[in-house]
Amino acid sequence: MQEIASHVFIETDFPGVTLGAISWPHGLILIDAPFLPDDIRQWRTSTVTLTHSIERLMINLDEHYDRTLGSRQFECAVIGHERMTQLFKDRPVAFKPQTLETGAEWESFNNLGSIRWSPPEITFSDTMEIHWDDHTLLLESHPGPSNAAIWAVLPAEQIIFVGDAVVPSAPPFLSNADLGAWMQILSDLQKPEFKRFTIVSGRGGVVTQNEVKNQQKTLEKITKVIEKLIENSSNQEEIEKAAHTILKNFETPKGKEQQYFLRLRYGLMQYLRRQFGTAPETSE
Repeated sequence: MQEIASHVFIETDFPGVTLGAISWPHGLILIDAPFLPDDIRQWRTSTVTLTHSIERLMINLDEHYDRTLGSRQFECAVIGHERMTQLFKDRPVAFKPQTLETGAEWESFNNLGSIRWSPPEITFSDTMEIHWDDHTLLLESHPGPSNAAIWAVLPAEQIIFVGDAVVPSAPPFLSNADLGAWMQILSDLQKPEFKRFTIVSGRGGVVTQNEVKNQQKTLEKITKVIEKLIENSSNQEEIEKAAHTILKNFETPKGKEQQYFLRLRYGLMQYLRRQFGTAPETSE
């Protein structure tokens, strides 16, 4: 666990997403959850020592399985964007992890057991303010990586948790994305008012403005690839070639090649279906 400001901590050692913990006298605010049972127990043990209060809140920065599979195990109120409510309604009440091929982190593990979802009990549309004692946390809707994506902003501490808006050194998740909106929020993140902010990626810990710019360049390249796929009415084989082309832009760690390829293939296929109504033909 790393303290990035007074009473503000992040954890990057668990697989999946970067976790956050904000310890104020009134209680503890957790940002996202680990998904492995052992990691859940370890994170609960680590964070319980940060405050003497029994008050807890869990904030999910979007609906992705990697950050929501473990939320229920923390037995506290969950906050998320109002669009998450419908997304969770579309999921089965109980979820038994099976081998999918979306390229998510949780798919690399087979000891998750049965999952019961914890949909957000507190939701908002555009912004929400949490005031505990003299402290303020702002939650803001920033669709792009997902329609339900939000940022958690600590204005006094000048810290901003941006979720999957910035995913350094790894392919982005495209299946629920809006690339135009995503590139716009990255432009917003580069404005002067954020120059002194500590930016926390939902999957890479603290990131720099250069990494924000690199993320924008990556999305610009992906946009061109998608435009070409649309022009050519591409089938599944062409989408797979496009996924391999995009993957060349990353220095892929050994052992992650297939996972990252699946992430891009699945993301491209879902993006095309959602944004353009294009269902690629299946290659025989």
